[in-house]
Amino acid sequence: MYVTCLDLEGVLVPEIWIAFAEAAGIPELKKTTRDEPDYDKLMAGRLRILKEHGLGLKEIQETIEKIDPLPGAKEFLDELRSLTQVIIISDTFEQFAKPLMRKLGWPTIFCNTLEAAGNGEITGFKMRVENSKYATVKALQSAGFETIAGGDSYNDLGMIQASRYGFLFRSTEQIKADYPQLPAFETYEEMLNAIKKAMAE
Repeated sequence: MYVTCLDLEGVLVPEIWIAFAEAAGIPELKKTTRDEPDYDKLMAGRLRILKEHGLGLKEIQETIEKIDPLPGAKEFLDELRSLTQVIIISDTFEQFAKPLMRKLGWPTIFCNTLEAAGNGEITGFKMRVENSKYATVKALQSAGFETIAGGDSYNDLGMIQASRYGFLFRSTEQIKADYPQLPAFETYEEMLNAIKKAMAE
């Protein structure tokens, strides 16, 4: 039995931190896992910038409420879920993900948790497990599932390379050049057809 594991941001919805950076007028917050492979370093920088500007969970959630899925994402996800079990595996946080899951029709998501003070200041974050995307795919495989995985960023490479079939979706030119062996798609139709083909093999 197959389980398809997909990244969230950049694949199904716009990048949350880029949207918030634009809304708040703070260009430094535009950096994502496409740019910085070290997630702990990336998040430490984000929390420092938020503290410097007096911004917290409330302001980010207000931006997220205005974010819609990428065009065609929900239709793609609906069709994919008719073919195979699907889990979104994301390094985002449950406090960010809920409005987006509502707009995508409540798919299953495995993500992380933010730690926040009573005044809404984000004080830290708790990862579900170290190297969560790779670890989740390996756990599914140990439970007897075959995995298909796709994403766009450095932190997706572990689950993509560990899966029976893995691919990049709307990734950067740098990542595509560094990993030429990975199929790279730009449209949901391409991705859906490739997943159907992989499941038929």
